[in-house]
Amino acid sequence: MSERESMPYDVVVVGAGPAGLSAAIRLKQLANEAGAELSVCVIEKGSEVGAHILSGAVVDPRSLDELLPDWREQGCPMAETPVTENLHWVLSAKRKTVLPHLWTPPFLHNKGTYTGSLGNLCRWLAGQAEELGVEIFPGFAAAEVLYDEQGRVKGVATGDMGVARDGTHKGDYQPGLELHAKYTFFAEGCRGSLTKQVIRTFDLAANSDPQVYGLGVKELWDIDPELHVPGRVIHTQGWPLDDDANGGGWIYHQANGQVSIGFVTWLNYTNPYTSPFQEMQKWKTHPEVAALLKGGKRVSYGARAISDGGLQSIPKLVFPGGALIGDSAGFLNVPRIKGTHTAMKSGMMAAEAAFAAVQAGREHDELVAYPEAFEQSWVKKELSIVRNVVPLVKKFGDFLGSGLAGVTMWAEHLGLKMPFTMKHHPDHETLWRKDLVKPKLYPKADGVLTFDRLSSVFLSNTNHEEDQPVHLVLKDPSRPIDYNLPLYDEPAQRYCPAGVYEVVGQETGDPKFVINAQNCVHCKTCDIKDPTQNINWVVPEGGGGPNYPNM
Repeated sequence: MSERESMPYDVVVVGAGPAGLSAAIRLKQLANEAGAELSVCVIEKGSEVGAHILSGAVVDPRSLDELLPDWREQGCPMAETPVTENLHWVLSAKRKTVLPHLWTPPFLHNKGTYTGSLGNLCRWLAGQAEELGVEIFPGFAAAEVLYDEQGRVKGVATGDMGVARDGTHKGDYQPGLELHAKYTFFAEGCRGSLTKQVIRTFDLAANSDPQVYGLGVKELWDIDPELHVPGRVIHTQGWPLDDDANGGGWIYHQANGQVSIGFVTWLNYTNPYTSPFQEMQKWKTHPEVAALLKGGKRVSYGARAISDGGLQSIPKLVFPGGALIGDSAGFLNVPRIKGTHTAMKSGMMAAEAAFAAVQAGREHDELVAYPEAFEQSWVKKELSIVRNVVPLVKKFGDFLGSGLAGVTMWAEHLGLKMPFTMKHHPDHETLWRKDLVKPKLYPKADGVLTFDRLSSVFLSNTNHEEDQPVHLVLKDPSRPIDYNLPLYDEPAQRYCPAGVYEVVGQETGDPKFVINAQNCVHCKTCDIKDPTQNINWVVPEGGGGPNYPNM
């Protein structure tokens, strides 16, 4: 007999990001229009809505316009800074070349877009949702998928609170809460812990390519007002990445004299000595970037994996009792470096399907109207245009691949549909043995322009209750030292942007793998890149992790 209490809802949404909140708002809008009662709950593992949200971000307002047409007049923070200038730099070690604007397809031009904090947008969306009657519970981590007797999803359970590292119950122990629903939406973002389970349970990825990923490392800076140009958007490619890796940087001039800067390293890199965090720090030393930041102050830091697979990696979107929405399904448009608008639209389409089902008296079935709507949507069309970009760059390299990708995007934009769709391969299979590569040497942090990982994690306001079970679970505890260390020099030491993983004792011939779980910023890179998929990221206690104030 479960000691957990349960609460019934029509729809439960796991995750208060753009997709989850848009779904909740749309559900309530439809209910109000029909004069119907509909109970909607959103649970969020962060300490507050927006605490775990990290993005560049430049937002295409298309879905916002559809969902809340008067958002600009209603005090939405994203309206503060429209994009006024769009530049693309190709970097060498000391110089930049500005890519002519006319070379890029029109949908890459950022006309009509806005730049700002995605976390603050989500906080605003949460307010809109609550005004409509949506119940939002931050600080509650969904830890378990619940199934009925027929194997259909019937909701989720939140994690127990007050469990000690050894599994015993502390004095403040509280069992988790079961949230039962006619339909459950998984909007956990990239590589969601429950999303993984649902995809596996219902074999949702059977007819799609493996999902592939990038790791975005971001900093927020206050810069010299003389150098700040509100609305200026810059993307970079090339240096410091070499033939081992692909990716690029961004510089967004946002409100209040701040710039959002960051660097994405695609996680298909081959050299186990590559450190995405260090690549970002090295990128800042480029003369053009360093000049912008001179005299400035870094005020925030964070990191998050993103889903790069695009159209061919989107799994089946529905299963008995629920749906995948947002980056849980992988709707990011990589060449546009935008996923907010597509994530929001996916949530809206799922909401419309679920509302119709509930009104018809159905529950726990497959919401087939959602994937049918996706097939006819502008989201599908947009992702189809760019479907070969990432595979082309990976196959032919940064410059030739980008050129070929540009040709295919122009052709697709002009209605000449390419007669092929290229495939993806899992990121964890790409590492070469350490004896086949050269170690990478990165410059030491100077504490002014470049920084180390621990001081960076401090700026992310990351906090976990230390006496709790480690949420980074090793399937085989011996594998990091017995397998990864001799073959790959244990790459977790370098791919983690928060210093969670260390190998100590090598000098004395007694190496041990150490997990500093309290440093984890919930980026999910370890779950993705470990070469034998030995690390399973599960949710810690609700409210733990980063607390991003303006990211």
